[in-house]
Amino acid sequence: MIKKLLLALALSVTVVTQALAAGGGVAWDKAPNRTNDMAALQNGAKIFANYCLNCHAASYMRFNRLQDIGLTDKQIKENLNFISDKTGDLMQITMDPVEAKKWFGATPPDLSVIARSRAGSNGSGADYLYSFLRGYYRDPSKLTGWNNVVFPNVAMPNPLWELQGEREVVYKTVESHGQETRVFAGWKDAKAGTMDQREFNDNIGDLVAYLQWMGEPAQNTRVRIGVFVLFFLGIFTLIAWRLNAAFWKDIK
Repeated sequence: MIKKLLLALALSVTVVTQALAAGGGVAWDKAPNRTNDMAALQNGAKIFANYCLNCHAASYMRFNRLQDIGLTDKQIKENLNFISDKTGDLMQITMDPVEAKKWFGATPPDLSVIARSRAGSNGSGADYLYSFLRGYYRDPSKLTGWNNVVFPNVAMPNPLWELQGEREVVYKTVESHGQETRVFAGWKDAKAGTMDQREFNDNIGDLVAYLQWMGEPAQNTRVRIGVFVLFFLGIFTLIAWRLNAAFWKDIK
């Protein structure tokens, strides 16, 4: 009985693995950690406002909170806030959700906490976003003309294709347990973008850093306070230990 159960479990794992391979899912790349880099966060905010905020809202974030990453009120008004005259307004969009669902097949999600909500067994939410935004390729079989190796059959077309250019995915066939499956093998450039691949990856790293920061703007302050508290508790523990030894030294 136990042998049958183990065999069934092994077959189930094999089927799931093959399904993932056939679906085109790939391992996530490690995102660079830039949440303390003000220049990277500012560049990420610029990319977000120009390429993401057209369809995706960030309704838990106000424009004037960008002052925390070193931007002035004037810079925010002139370069990032395209929907209102007040920097205290929320990052909303004018797109009708009903129309958006009609166009894309699904309502574009709010991106306020997207970096915190997408963590999985493959890595953090930042790793997912970094891999997803770099995982688009041309697919004529889709209505949008685009597909994604991280999120197969994604409804959203590539919003950054002008920067990245157009790529085609390359698969290879491997045999596993007597069955042939297609697995991701790499990329083939089809059309150059305005950025080379290194520059594009660098800008995606900045965008992901901004999305991380936006999900919890106080995270860096929280970490700094946490380190200080742990340091204080360590020193206080040492002092308390020595005081205790001095207090009880003459008592037998």
